[in-house]
Amino acid sequence: MFEKLKGYRVEGNKVYFQYEGENTGKNPCEKNPCEKNPCGKEPCVEVISDSIINVFADYNGLGHRSRAIEWDAQKGNDTSENAKSGKLETVSQDESGVTIKTKKLTAVVGDNFRVDFYDNNGMPLSLAFRGERKERPAISPMMLAFLAKEGHASAGSILGDYPVQEVRALDDADCIYGLGDKTGFLNKRHYMYEMWNTDNPNPQEDNFKALYKSIPFMLVLKEKGAYGIFFDNHSKTYFDMGKEGEEYYVLGAEEGNLDYYFIGGEGLKDVVADYTWLTGRAPMQQLWTLGFHQSRWGYETEEEIRGIAEGMKKHELPCDCIHFDIDYMDSFKVFTWNKETYKDGGKVISDFKDMGIKAVTIIDPGVKVEKDYYVYEEGMENGYFAKTPEGEVYVNEVWPGDAVFPDFGNPKVRTWWGEKQKYLVDLGVAGVWNDMNEPASFRGPLPDDIVFTDEDMAAPHSQMHNIYGHNMAKATYEGWKKLTGKRPFVITRACYGGSQKYTTGWTGDNHSIWAHLRMAIPQLCNMGLSGMSFVGTDVGGFGSDCTPELFARWIQVGCFSPLFRDHAAKGTRMQEPWQFGEEILSISRKYINLRYELLPYIYDLMHECEMSGMPMMRPLVLEYDKDENVKNRNDEFMLGDRILVAPVVEQGAREKLVYLPEGTWYDYWTGEKVEGKSSFIRKAPLDLCPIYVKAGAVIPKYPVRMHVGEDKDDLLILEVYPGEGTYTHYQDNGENFDYHQGGFNTYEIHNHDGQVEVKKQHDGYRDYGKIEVRKSAAFEK
Repeated sequence: MFEKLKGYRVEGNKVYFQYEGENTGKNPCEKNPCEKNPCGKEPCVEVISDSIINVFADYNGLGHRSRAIEWDAQKGNDTSENAKSGKLETVSQDESGVTIKTKKLTAVVGDNFRVDFYDNNGMPLSLAFRGERKERPAISPMMLAFLAKEGHASAGSILGDYPVQEVRALDDADCIYGLGDKTGFLNKRHYMYEMWNTDNPNPQEDNFKALYKSIPFMLVLKEKGAYGIFFDNHSKTYFDMGKEGEEYYVLGAEEGNLDYYFIGGEGLKDVVADYTWLTGRAPMQQLWTLGFHQSRWGYETEEEIRGIAEGMKKHELPCDCIHFDIDYMDSFKVFTWNKETYKDGGKVISDFKDMGIKAVTIIDPGVKVEKDYYVYEEGMENGYFAKTPEGEVYVNEVWPGDAVFPDFGNPKVRTWWGEKQKYLVDLGVAGVWNDMNEPASFRGPLPDDIVFTDEDMAAPHSQMHNIYGHNMAKATYEGWKKLTGKRPFVITRACYGGSQKYTTGWTGDNHSIWAHLRMAIPQLCNMGLSGMSFVGTDVGGFGSDCTPELFARWIQVGCFSPLFRDHAAKGTRMQEPWQFGEEILSISRKYINLRYELLPYIYDLMHECEMSGMPMMRPLVLEYDKDENVKNRNDEFMLGDRILVAPVVEQGAREKLVYLPEGTWYDYWTGEKVEGKSSFIRKAPLDLCPIYVKAGAVIPKYPVRMHVGEDKDDLLILEVYPGEGTYTHYQDNGENFDYHQGGFNTYEIHNHDGQVEVKKQHDGYRDYGKIEVRKSAAFEK
């Protein structure tokens, strides 16, 4: 499309380029041609900050249409405490192209709109690929027919050539992370993925290209330095991470603009911090959301769900939340209550509240087509549902039968949907669980040409699909914030980059299989690297039948996952902790209790995430990105930067090969001292998950409680480990936004080999009743 570079011009922090050969080759907006700006006219490179550069070619003539980046980078009106400044330092041209410098990055733009990036020492970070792409040998039509007869599918060639495309070079040592909740392993190199929110309940394996979420953000760790690319295109996009050819990767899209943000850094933490600054950081949640959640699709009556709450108390299992799946609704109609089987919703929710248990209700986007159903009638009267190209309201089938789909890209629809949450708020519901919002449908997928709204203009489903769940989450979050004044608890199945500003998430309909327990660790870690820090899996698995051993090992992983929810599908084995016998119940109680002890530490990590973007659950490579032994480590993770968890994820295993990075560590259970940069075998009977704590660490704890509201600020325990260390502890009311106006405390804690000094740094909230220092078992060795 772009050929020889002819010249450039500078406007502020933007550099525009003129090329020979504009408007040649494929036209990526053939479906929606425009006259406002001819395709390929004056592509642009813009300095967003000293370490972030945007590369943009306005193929559709509409400029940036991002839903992930919701502050105007061009005007730089981010007034938060995380605001950054970026300045284009110099622009020059020579035979290699146009060189653009910031304090931290250099971009060189040449012929064919190829852009190379270097760090401030002139070392290459990412270069445009200039070689020949590889193609798998073609398969004859006869062989394709044979493959089809035996049930095999093959495209014949894996060469992806897209209307919107970027091909970039890979070095031998490059490792690739991120990309949201994709299947497989931590390092995504040599795999190919699609960004197209997909509801596929089959057991997901490594070869799945798409799941429920589309977060088109990748991080590349190099031998020296790191970088990220956020490919901000809402349509169906493709990430070939070196599968087609070892020497390059391909970013492609079927339509939209070439619009990506290059983020350079010395390490992965720099890249994560800048990406979350760009797209928004996950805000603090209410403290109770970090407790244990119990759920099932199949609690069909009020008596049954009351029995779950009573079972939690009977078996002395702390619990802060029970989730109501679709059975609570009248004929699966959103914002209704099934008074036949669930009777008085307000009463059951109030009784749960008296037990210290919150209620979270599921909500789907599909609105039942039914005369006199108020949600349907209001939406029809105001034109709030998606339409066919001919202007008729589009109808498909979901749980309630024939259903229509709110047009969440329309600000008026989002406001209306937010106001509809009042029905749940008035019942006493504490949070909302958005499901089926890819959007899923039973009579085939929504056609690409179904008409939605993109803020101020019509847009086809092909361009709105990946941000449908994002817009629904935004509507829900803003509605709950306005109605309650509290921090909204919104869970989503589908989302896009930047959704972390509005919602937590879970990995969707997994299965009760060991492969999915193993996959949970890299999946959640990559979600955290992709900005979605507050995430979890369905503990025990959603589909299939969980075994006692699998449940025991999964609850050990769930204990350290940000969102800790046991959830299963109708028709599968009952999966509450007491369903597996006394041994598994005891193990479940042990790790749910441990979760409640660790609540202040996990809450500190949530605060750190809002401030810096660092995820709560982290791959080891985020903390130790110079250690070759952790770049492909899939079966261990960090909770913050002080606790390392090495769970058993293999059936029948009663020992674990553990690797500890550099430094001195202590076994959480025994206090044994272990020097890092070493591997060893740890005995791991069914009730033991290997856990290690850094030397000098301070771990804030609470006494075990049945729910977080029980004596929340009465006692803070500071568990300390041998060595020197400093820790900052954060405290607020755990409910609303008072902390934005200074309503919080911070404590600086110095550990001098067991001698502890606590200083309050900020005083804006009530004090603890007591702060108690306890030496860990490591001091007894």
